[in-house]
Amino acid sequence: MRVLTAAAPPFMKNGFVVVAGASNEAVVIDPGDEVDALLGAIARERLNVSAILLTHAHLDHITGVGRAKAALGAPVWLHRADLFLYDDVVEQARLFGLEAEPQPPVDRFYDLSSPAAAASRFGSCVVEVRHTPGHCPGGVCLAIGEADSDSRRLFVGDTLFAGSIGRTDLPGGDYDTLIHSIRTVLFAYPDDTVVHAGHGPATTIGDERRTNPFLAGAIA
Repeated sequence: MRVLTAAAPPFMKNGFVVVAGASNEAVVIDPGDEVDALLGAIARERLNVSAILLTHAHLDHITGVGRAKAALGAPVWLHRADLFLYDDVVEQARLFGLEAEPQPPVDRFYDLSSPAAAASRFGSCVVEVRHTPGHCPGGVCLAIGEADSDSRRLFVGDTLFAGSIGRTDLPGGDYDTLIHSIRTVLFAYPDDTVVHAGHGPATTIGDERRTNPFLAGAIA
């Protein structure tokens, strides 16, 4: 599995293209203002993108959805609890003194009724969706890895960062809920699990369990 990453001002939010093994099968995660860089990489490598997966619907994670969908024709996935944020992207931008365009309708909502329902495939990889509210009501973690392996990489949006956690002062945020999500969902993964956050560098579950000032010493 390969992970291609790009970020762009003003938010320097990480967008991702995840490629299955040596194939050209891929998914896009959280296309924002860096979408042109993501689409450039997809074109250069002639990737076949089957889905646009959103970890949540805050402004910086969705401003590139329309361009991505127009270029790729792939369905947009979101947790239903964040639809109010997705539909209000123009107002979200105004709160930051910015402008944003309405994004295309969400095509599909994650089905979290069972572990099997919350999993999908692209190429040789599986995507397992885990609900991690707290930063916002519909935040999810996307656990992605080869289907024949137990190893996963976690794409966590703004739930967890290297040395920090997501803010909870935006609409729908709740600190206690966020900490519970990290401790019960993310910290259930092995210490060597790589975490790709929505901002900043990648980290690991073990590093955050041991050194994150909000979480040090926490157990699953």
